[in-house]
Amino acid sequence: MRKKFSDRVALILASGLFSGYLPLAPGSWASAFTLFLHWFLAPLGPGPYLLFILILSGVGVWSAARVAKNLGLEDPRLVVIDEIAGMLLTLWGLAADPFLMVAGFFLFRILDVFKPWPIRVAEKTFPGGWGIMADDLLAGLIGNLFLRLALFLLHLF
Repeated sequence: MRKKFSDRVALILASGLFSGYLPLAPGSWASAFTLFLHWFLAPLGPGPYLLFILILSGVGVWSAARVAKNLGLEDPRLVVIDEIAGMLLTLWGLAADPFLMVAGFFLFRILDVFKPWPIRVAEKTFPGGWGIMADDLLAGLIGNLFLRLALFLLHLF
C-alpha cells in the first residue's frame, strides 16, 4: 500500500525533521535541538514566540495522531514534536542565556521522563495526538514556572 503525501508530511513533522530516529533517547535529542531553535526565537519576543508554540502544538496534535495511527502505537518513540513544543514552552519568555537554556533542558527532561502528578494525568486523560502533546506541554509549563521561581528567588529575574 502506498503512503499518502500527508502521511509522509506528518511523519517528517512528528519526528522533528527525523530527529526522532536518532538512537537511544530521541526525546532528549529533540529537546537539545530545541535549544538552537530557542536561540533564534527568543529575540522575537514572547508574543511571536508563544504564537509559534501554539501553531507547533496544533501541528503536533495532528501529526502525532496520524503517525501513531499509522504505526498502530499509542505514543511512538519517534514522535518528538511534543518534546520540541514542551521544551520551547519551558524556555518561553526567557532570555537565550546558555545557563538558563541548559537548566531548562534538564528540568524539562526530568519532568518529561518521570511525569509527576499532574503530568501523568494529562497524558492519560486526552486521546490520540492530544494525549501525546498534553503531558509535554504541561511539563513545559511547569518547567517554565520553576525556572521563573528560581530566577526570582535568586534575584536574577
